[in-house]
Amino acid sequence: MLHLLESRIVAAVSQHVLIRYGLSIPITLEQPRQASFGEFALPTAFQLARDLKKAPRAIAQELVDELPEIPGIRSLTVAGNGYINLRLDRAAFAAAVALPPAPPPPGGRVLVEHTSINPNKAAHIGHLRNSILGDTFVRMLRAGGWQVNVQNYIDNTGVQVADVVVGFHFLEGRSLADLRTLVETPRFDYLCWDLYAKVSQTYATDEALKARRAETLHAIEAGHGELAEMGALVADKIVGYHLDTMLRLGIVYDALPRESEILHLHFWAAAFELLKERKAIYLETEGKNRGCWVMPGSAFSEHREDEDSKVIVRSNGIVTYVGKDIAYQMWKFGLLGRDFYYRHLRTYPDGHPLYVTASTPEGATPGISFSGNERVYNVIDSRQSYLQDVVQAGLRALGHPREAANSVHFSYEMVALTPRTCGELGIELSDEDRARPYVEVSGRKGLGVKADDLIDKLIAAAQREVDSRNASEPAEVRRQVAETIAIGALRYFMLKFTRPTVIAFDFQEALSFTGETGPYIQYAAVRAGKILAKATSTPALPADLAPLLEDEELWQSLLAAFRTDSALALAINASEPAHMARYAFQLAQAFSNFYQKFPVLTETNPTKRDFLLWLTAAYRAELERTLRLLGIAVPAFM
Repeated sequence: MLHLLESRIVAAVSQHVLIRYGLSIPITLEQPRQASFGEFALPTAFQLARDLKKAPRAIAQELVDELPEIPGIRSLTVAGNGYINLRLDRAAFAAAVALPPAPPPPGGRVLVEHTSINPNKAAHIGHLRNSILGDTFVRMLRAGGWQVNVQNYIDNTGVQVADVVVGFHFLEGRSLADLRTLVETPRFDYLCWDLYAKVSQTYATDEALKARRAETLHAIEAGHGELAEMGALVADKIVGYHLDTMLRLGIVYDALPRESEILHLHFWAAAFELLKERKAIYLETEGKNRGCWVMPGSAFSEHREDEDSKVIVRSNGIVTYVGKDIAYQMWKFGLLGRDFYYRHLRTYPDGHPLYVTASTPEGATPGISFSGNERVYNVIDSRQSYLQDVVQAGLRALGHPREAANSVHFSYEMVALTPRTCGELGIELSDEDRARPYVEVSGRKGLGVKADDLIDKLIAAAQREVDSRNASEPAEVRRQVAETIAIGALRYFMLKFTRPTVIAFDFQEALSFTGETGPYIQYAAVRAGKILAKATSTPALPADLAPLLEDEELWQSLLAAFRTDSALALAINASEPAHMARYAFQLAQAFSNFYQKFPVLTETNPTKRDFLLWLTAAYRAELERTLRLLGIAVPAFM
């Protein structure tokens, strides 16, 4: 409701300023320095002062005198040197928030690509930040009315898969038949984790083995022969593990586009011809890039005019990752003139179907397409910003500036571990590493925490806490509660930091029941539920609210419960899930302050008790709603 009022105020002031002064300016709302000044403050007079050559206070007085009535606003007053303070009609606000919320206006069709783990080994803790950020942003966009396609790009023909095949076939001497048996081994993804690290280390001393990488990669990209079949076996099996791991966190997808289909359906070939036709790339005839098709460095951005040209196709004819990414980005916007076939892969527990791309129509589901989006968010870590710039440059060079502008690199920084957490997880550290604020992980070096191991350890720790507090509850229920708390702790820890922040994951901090943590917010929702369960009457809004809402603390408690829509709009506009996480914590704090100030169950005034119960139910509903946006469930008890 507050967000609706904000929109009304902005629209009314914008229109009045345009008609009265002939000016179109951005209208902003601020929070007054003190709650007693009102609910909103308008600095518009200061924005107009230069153009109108008048004192801000005089302009503010004109606005207050002449602005048309705004529904829901009780009064406007001039304050200080030109601010306008706005006060809400308190009873009307309370009555309005009691009504079922109106659905958000429908937004456009957007695509969010996240996770995109190389299918060569188990997922690790660093992958979880990508997936949790992407999934939460998807939830936020959908709550804001957007139609969202969720994609998880599978690089099933890349060098990482080739390295694992090199390990199985050339290092360990396994055949395709051997591998068909081996992939059924429990935790095959863990086996590949160790093998990948072993192969990477062996390359350093065994040039003959390293030479097998190119041979294997060529075979996998071509899609023919025993090495290619081994690569497909590895990738498909590992993808299944990744999907299962992410489902533990409530993360699902609509489609899995695979690089093999991008190759076999000749997406790149189509993009290549378009790039040459538009002269977006050229064939280098001299220097280190002789024989390569390159994009000039000046095309990437205005800040990179002196940047070396970027190789799009190597001299041996092999297209680089960024070349394939340009073709893929064109497909996302429906600019390529071709599409994948889609085969049903699995159905999630809630009935949601998941599709994987296919290169032929056999077995494909007709009438499905995930192309043709208005905006694309690529959730990729900040180290890939340069390549994302090149992709955008490719779209601009092809004559698609709107699509280039709507190609959003949803970047984030890495996840490391605190030394304390390394010790708790059994990772041996040197004295030097123990003195560091955080320790970086590396899958290539085998240093890291597998995602499933981390989740299991979090659940085990939460289980001990739940068992100690609720020993009389059934074991299965306690297990479910422990899982809910652990997943909430993990997701919230990954979300509470802004995207440009390096995270040092700390096991104990994430699971704490106090402070800015997932369990703290879950506890607030559980506490609200317990109060409502003990009530002897059904929460209902009293008919005469005006006298109650003259109590400033009670009014502020009511306002604090209904800022979710404003917080959501801010988080979406900033593309920053951390804003939503921070709001969830503030909402939990507001509820904690509310029930400490107002003894809901022992209130003797029946009218006030009814209102306090209604407000408790409202807090509970808003806490649940906000946690759902973060992908966090509310446990049955804490």
